[in-house]
Amino acid sequence: MDRLPDVSRFTTDTAVTAEGAGRYAASIDRGWWIERGPNGGYLAAVVLRAVLAEVADPSRRVRTITLHYLRPPTEGPCEVAVTIERAGRGLTTASARLAQGGRDCILALVALGVDRSGPEVHDHPAPPVATPDQLPERSASPPGAPDIPFRHRFDVRAAIGNPPFTAGPSAETGGWIRSEDDDPVDDVLLTALTDSWPPAVFSRLEARVGVPTIELTVHLRGAPPLVPGWCLVRFRTQEVVAGYLEETGEIWSEDGRLLAESRQLAVVLDPTAP
Repeated sequence: MDRLPDVSRFTTDTAVTAEGAGRYAASIDRGWWIERGPNGGYLAAVVLRAVLAEVADPSRRVRTITLHYLRPPTEGPCEVAVTIERAGRGLTTASARLAQGGRDCILALVALGVDRSGPEVHDHPAPPVATPDQLPERSASPPGAPDIPFRHRFDVRAAIGNPPFTAGPSAETGGWIRSEDDDPVDDVLLTALTDSWPPAVFSRLEARVGVPTIELTVHLRGAPPLVPGWCLVRFRTQEVVAGYLEETGEIWSEDGRLLAESRQLAVVLDPTAP
């Protein structure tokens, strides 16, 4: 897909085109590849673009999205089919399927709701870390390591946890992140960011593994800034059992407001296993 003038790569590569009857055309771009296929956060952003286009009600903000990854799509055209399961007075629930070549790749459920009045509790502060300008930029890939296209899609400043595959004391990682074009921070970008940082388990291990996502759930919390800027992220894994792991994530705005929380289940793949 050609990039339009003055439009960011993230916007272009997650764009959808309405085809009628809840169906949207999109294209999977290889610039978002990890090692075995496209990044799960990128795919979630494509799905969410289609859902937002179908609901088309700015008063109903995304509150949660859950995605199950059935198979990785390949580079090229795909389709997202959106169904409004129920539209009530304050909440709309939609399902979505991203398919390619007649086969489903992602199944998703999304709840979008209006703001409601009531008590508020804010007891989830951002961890104290250095500011982005006080931290070094991410280093280039080590000599001989594969050049992963996805590494070029975000500006990253690590501030929490050990570097990947250094056998640190805990599976915890995080820092500051923004898109390569410094896109405005909205719910679509936040959803992508929940799966755009190196997995937390990498900080705990010494041997390299792969961790493709099976299921990802994102809860959108505070209203996003809707302007360009950094986000602070933290991801943690506490259990790796029988070849599966969980990872929880949090995203804060530059001014310390909690914007999103995530939890995912992933498979642990040993590249040395037969």
